[in-house]
Amino acid sequence: MSDDSTADGPADPSPSSTGDAGDDAGAAAAHADVPPDVRKYERFKKMDGAQYDRVNDFLRDRTYITAREWAIARLCVDFRTETGVEMTKIGENLPELVPFMTDTYSPQAVNQARSAFEDKVQKAGATFLYGAMSGFFTAEELDEMMYEVTEVAKFLLEVEGVDLSVAEELDAEDRISEVMREVRESSESLRDDLD
Repeated sequence: MSDDSTADGPADPSPSSTGDAGDDAGAAAAHADVPPDVRKYERFKKMDGAQYDRVNDFLRDRTYITAREWAIARLCVDFRTETGVEMTKIGENLPELVPFMTDTYSPQAVNQARSAFEDKVQKAGATFLYGAMSGFFTAEELDEMMYEVTEVAKFLLEVEGVDLSVAEELDAEDRISEVMREVRESSESLRDDLD
């Protein structure tokens, strides 16, 4: 499945509400098959009713990852056990775990999405650090850039259901600023040594 796949985009056709008791029994049986930890999973609940394409477009405008990669990477962290990630559980229960995902995935497809996420984060990190270390940006431009990317990251965390206090936000921003100052100072020293 490609990163731009819209297999998760179109909503499943909604079942007709005929009021048939058989439909209710079938729904109850399907719910009983869902593992308890999947039923209790609360992340992405703020996205109930969201369509895959809209989530994907939002992420594509602000990051290098797709909605599929974001959701599955988050699930891989949350469903990690001592023996590894529960790929089968994630794939089989994807529509129950993430409102904007409508298809189930094989364990291989889950692993592929997680791997694509990791690759993109590493490449984006290398690109950003090169830009920061190369002297292309002033300290003020880097601070402004860090503010913008931090806001996007905080928004994604909030969508996942993480509530950051003002103190936590300020602490994170201070730590990021401190690291960026160290990167700038180290890279200036390195460039001076190479000249």
